[in-house]
Amino acid sequence: MSDATSAATGDRAREADLGPLAKFLKATELDTRMLGMLGALVLIWLLLHFLSGGLFLTPRNLWNLSVQTSSVAIMATGMVLVIVLRNIDLSVGSMEGIVGMVMGVLQAQILIRVFGFSLGDPWIWVIALACGILAGLLIGALQGFIIAYLEVPAFIVTLGGLLIWRGAAWWVTSGQTVAPLDATFQLMGGGPLGAIGAGWSWVVAVAGCLGVAFLMISGRRQRQRFRFPLRPVWAELLLGGVACAAILGAVWVANSYPWPVGIVRRYAAAQGIEVPEGGLFIAHGIAIPVLMAVAVGIIMTFVTNRTRFGRYVFAIGGNPEAANLAGINTRWVTMKVFMIMGVLVAISAAISSARLNAATNALGTLDELLVIAAAVIGGTSLAGGSGTIIGAMLGALLMQSLQSGMVLLGIDSPLQNIVVGAVLVIAVWLDTVYRKRV
Repeated sequence: MSDATSAATGDRAREADLGPLAKFLKATELDTRMLGMLGALVLIWLLLHFLSGGLFLTPRNLWNLSVQTSSVAIMATGMVLVIVLRNIDLSVGSMEGIVGMVMGVLQAQILIRVFGFSLGDPWIWVIALACGILAGLLIGALQGFIIAYLEVPAFIVTLGGLLIWRGAAWWVTSGQTVAPLDATFQLMGGGPLGAIGAGWSWVVAVAGCLGVAFLMISGRRQRQRFRFPLRPVWAELLLGGVACAAILGAVWVANSYPWPVGIVRRYAAAQGIEVPEGGLFIAHGIAIPVLMAVAVGIIMTFVTNRTRFGRYVFAIGGNPEAANLAGINTRWVTMKVFMIMGVLVAISAAISSARLNAATNALGTLDELLVIAAAVIGGTSLAGGSGTIIGAMLGALLMQSLQSGMVLLGIDSPLQNIVVGAVLVIAVWLDTVYRKRV
């Protein structure tokens, strides 16, 4: 018997020893940690739906939950890279406050009073958002430079940033709230006008399903090209089908949430539409902040998985000394990661302030806890070297689900903080247990 035949026989024997579940997981190549988190999310949703008397799993609450999750999910994608590099960023909440205040002051005061822009000028929101992103980039670059080149620990730098940027947010307006914001800028916060409607939502759903099919086909061709093991066809079809069902289901929920009656009447009157006796149903569709979060998730996933920079980040997190000896400019990579974090914080600040239609110095308070918790719960190891973007975004959804559910149950804010802190500790403990077993 040849060596190849013996090896094939041995492989078949080992596969025969596997149980049905192990065979399924091997064929689909699913991450058990991700499955565990999805299972926990489903259980939490069902429990909250039962305890809230059927209020949690409704189109209205799920739509609002998606909007509330967007800003934290966007920042969590950047926190993945920070933690993978064996660093931490405690300043993201305060950065969100100062950047939001900068964008608010620009819209409500500087552009109008100093530069003579008129209210409703289409350039106001563009300039404000661009300046906010630039401010986030510069803050991230400053902190990244101190961490990477001056070799001050990230914990100390960002802890100082937490205090500095929160104080700066107050200093800009002496603690005053800046409102209202530009009407077009407000669309980034969601609401009836900050959504794309039912028709375009279904277009996005179809495009998403086509994207899933394209990724499945191209991934299989890449495996064939490099002679990597292929998943069974049934596994490919199952994964693609589940992904498409999730996309279509999410859009169906978004389209099941109608505009409030008062807004519908005003809209119908303005458009000259006659309201039927039973009322006029106008669906919200996918909210703009949710689309922004999805777009950021796709881009960050591509950056981490398909670019040299992404591979450098994971290499440095896995073994900094080896990465440095391999010729990777670890300091520049570290600085770029914090610059990316600053840009993502700026986008989140735009969403959060647009939702409030105001810029306050309290914007983003304690968001650093939610962002770090989302990344860790999503499978990012505090030891560095491992983490996923989709996991962090699901972690953000889980954390926001807990908060939303506790609000529906009438639980006081102090107890909500206790639950969030306990969940974070448990998530880190489970990560430690998992790493020891692996």
